[in-house]
Amino acid sequence: MEITFYGAAGEVTGSCHLLRVGGRLILLDCGLIQGSRKQEARNRDPFLFDPTAVDAVVLSHAHLDHSGRLPVLVKQGFRGPIYAHNATRALCEVLLADAASLSERDAEQDNRRRARKGLAPIEPLYTRADVGDVLRRVSGMRYEERKEILPGVRLCFRDAGHIMGSAVIELWLREGDLERKVVFSGDLGQHGAPILRDPTPVAQADLVLMESTYGGRVHRDRDATIEEIGRIVSDAEHDRGNILIPAFAVGRSQEILYLLGKHYRPWDLDRWHVFLDSPMAIEATRIYWSYPHLYDDEATTLRRGVDEMPRLRNLHLTATTEESRVINRLASGAIIIAGSGMCNGGRILHHLKHNIWRRESHIVIVGYQAQGTLGRRLVDRAERVRIFGETMRVAAHVHTVGGLSAHGDENDLLRWYRAFDGTPPVYLVHGELDASHALAEHLRRACRAHVTLALPGYRVNLARLPHEES
Repeated sequence: MEITFYGAAGEVTGSCHLLRVGGRLILLDCGLIQGSRKQEARNRDPFLFDPTAVDAVVLSHAHLDHSGRLPVLVKQGFRGPIYAHNATRALCEVLLADAASLSERDAEQDNRRRARKGLAPIEPLYTRADVGDVLRRVSGMRYEERKEILPGVRLCFRDAGHIMGSAVIELWLREGDLERKVVFSGDLGQHGAPILRDPTPVAQADLVLMESTYGGRVHRDRDATIEEIGRIVSDAEHDRGNILIPAFAVGRSQEILYLLGKHYRPWDLDRWHVFLDSPMAIEATRIYWSYPHLYDDEATTLRRGVDEMPRLRNLHLTATTEESRVINRLASGAIIIAGSGMCNGGRILHHLKHNIWRRESHIVIVGYQAQGTLGRRLVDRAERVRIFGETMRVAAHVHTVGGLSAHGDENDLLRWYRAFDGTPPVYLVHGELDASHALAEHLRRACRAHVTLALPGYRVNLARLPHEES
């Protein structure tokens, strides 16, 4: 009985952990590596395990850094079931289809260049047909439902509060006389964040795999964050500019719409046109509003009052490319929510091209920005950036609003871990090394936990856990 770490170990993206029990193999997540072009090229590397030998996949949530390599896994021979929350299955249908479309388009563009150079064509990483093969294998579950997925392996999903359908994974394992309980946090949300419930605490575990994205960091107070956004809206109105919000299609876009609806009057949003400029985010928003039983108390009360969320009279859902292009005729008065969330692709690049050099424009960064992305360069106050091959001066106001992160900060992570009885050993994943080191130090000092930073290829023997060896 053992766990081997293959992805999101020593880095944030590419979540992929392989569990071996009773001669069976269970893969926890199968995510895309995201960031620079060099980093993303690793998605074409062969898996360091045999996909045909994997018996089942358990998926924590739909974000591509956790789900985005599933079509590759299936292409390479995986034929087992994929277990996920029902809402995760619905969101994967949107996210994976979009990723496949981008992969097909990129391969087509690359092949035109390769043909001119006399080079052989390349295939897309995967296609929309491959996504269909994945979705046919997904078995949806509810929170709190327990299911035996393989002999000696029982599964339960708990609400992780990160995005709709995100799950803390509980696994009860039996191999001969040995019994273990492994808990994988997936990605944990903030306590008190809008729409979704707080992450569910878990009382018992023999071993914990825990994300560490915001180790060593504390998000800004949410009330202060709301005040900051209100000031940005007011300043942008005074400057007669536009507001650009690069946002992930799932989670962040819905939270922003919710906040705009909730603060419509105090922020004087009648003066603005709000654009959700992302076909994927539009579809994801419809899914969000289809799962009201997963809302927190505040969102549930608001929905009862208006029968929809958000209630924005000036909201424009721009699904087509032509509708998106029209937005850039507006020199002021537009709040544009568009992907990608890290500014490394998508429609936000076109809006940045038209606004980043204008002093009256405001760019609001509301989520995590990986190393090597355009979003990270904006957060790091780059004076010039390249967009579509053109070097452009960053004259727009860039605001980093940390309080809206879908990830819990260090205090949220410590709070979740403290709910365990005793101090089960922890293996930290899904974090850059400095963040993981910082969280590890706090877990050791504040909780007296035995903490290990997972690195690629690191293997844990579940028969002899660290705290049992002393």
